[in-house]
Amino acid sequence: MALKQYLQFKLSQKLSPQQIQLMKLIQLPTQAFEQRLKQELEENPALDTGKESEAAEDSFDEFDNTEEYNDSEKIEAEDINVDEYLSDDEIPDYRTQANNYSSDDEEKSVPYAAGTSFTQHLINQLNTFRLSEQEEEIAYFLVGSVDESGYIRRSLSDITDDLAFTQNVFTTEEEVQEVLKVVHQLDPAGVGARNLQECLSIQLQRKEPNPDVELAQKIIDKAFEQFTKKHYKKLMHKFNIDEEELKDAIEEIERLNPKPGGSYAGNNKIVEHIVPDFAIKIVDGELELTLNGRNAPELHVSREYNNMLKGYKDSKEKSKAQKDAVMFIKQKLDAAKWFIEAVRQRQQTLFVTMSSIMEYQKEYFLTGDERKLRPMILKDIADEIEMDVSTISRVANSKYVDTPYGTKLIKEFFSESMTNDQGEEVSTREIKKILETVIEEENKKKPLTDEALSKILKEKGYPIARRTVAKYREQLDIPVARLRKEL
Repeated sequence: MALKQYLQFKLSQKLSPQQIQLMKLIQLPTQAFEQRLKQELEENPALDTGKESEAAEDSFDEFDNTEEYNDSEKIEAEDINVDEYLSDDEIPDYRTQANNYSSDDEEKSVPYAAGTSFTQHLINQLNTFRLSEQEEEIAYFLVGSVDESGYIRRSLSDITDDLAFTQNVFTTEEEVQEVLKVVHQLDPAGVGARNLQECLSIQLQRKEPNPDVELAQKIIDKAFEQFTKKHYKKLMHKFNIDEEELKDAIEEIERLNPKPGGSYAGNNKIVEHIVPDFAIKIVDGELELTLNGRNAPELHVSREYNNMLKGYKDSKEKSKAQKDAVMFIKQKLDAAKWFIEAVRQRQQTLFVTMSSIMEYQKEYFLTGDERKLRPMILKDIADEIEMDVSTISRVANSKYVDTPYGTKLIKEFFSESMTNDQGEEVSTREIKKILETVIEEENKKKPLTDEALSKILKEKGYPIARRTVAKYREQLDIPVARLRKEL
């Protein structure tokens, strides 16, 4: 068996750790970037923000020549080039560039109102019922299983098993079912239901009885599937009622709350507040772009660390301990300078990318008419500003822009293209907007099928197939014609 040797050439490209960190910084939206900045400031004492007092102490005690180091190895000052780390600049260049940041420079915190959690609200109500010790434990466990929408989405057998294994409460499904009826009496009405049908039924049971409510109860309890699929003729035949009676009953059902948990004001669900990364304004008929000032922190190298280096440079004799300490300072200064540079590159990348998108979609930003959105893919912007597609994607997927027409996610401005009957390329967003308008204006008693919608779009100059109409309709979260039908 002969051994053979091969020589293979391979060309590969690898990103440096600094480049990877920069890509991560670019991807962060404003609030996450502020957290990352805070973390860096805590971890690197050589990095500072804001203007420091001129009275900063020039202490360098740990580098004084004490007896302990008298016999240490002497280090020549030329070993470490200190001058390149010493700079009088306290404010980075990117902070002095004009027309780049909005006036929203101060950090504004959003206050959260204190209140009772949804679970605690239910427990407080349980305390008004007369329950045995075991029933109380089961009731507390059931309330703890209620999700933020107000449902218990677990089977009674699973709950019975969990009570035995985790709470040491041995019970039966029948007993859990009886305690669940108590939970169903809590407010808001419908809480503790295991599905939508049960939730609506519980709410109807709480209403003052009348013919419309009684009919609505029958529809939910005995013909829920036909109701959800809007088989109105079958419902009229099943309950021997006319269209007006059915309409009144459906109106009763439509007044019910499908998510009772969401109606509780004290729900402790954290609401995410969007902070726009950019703002676009129309000034004298022209577009003006600004980057949120919170993306441009005032960063500089710590004066104290600079003073430490000056102390090392000015001292005539350098011990090994001094050199070790200065090497630590040098490492921290390198990290601080890199982070300041990375922040500068982040701001430049964000601003250049959004400027290009704004110019590309100028007609839309001037009018707010979504039908004027041009077809635009990531590569269009990447080619325009000579950056990688992945960089554009990082900016578009996580950043928001405040426009005269509301706060928008940047990726919403990207869309594919198709050709109309005149041979012009139009944005799929434009077609979706027209499709949405046609459906809004349709006769709800006879809603348009996908086939009919396809014909209308062809008449308007957009020759698209029925299955494409169905795809766009689903993307717009619009149901099929039968489910849009109204009496």
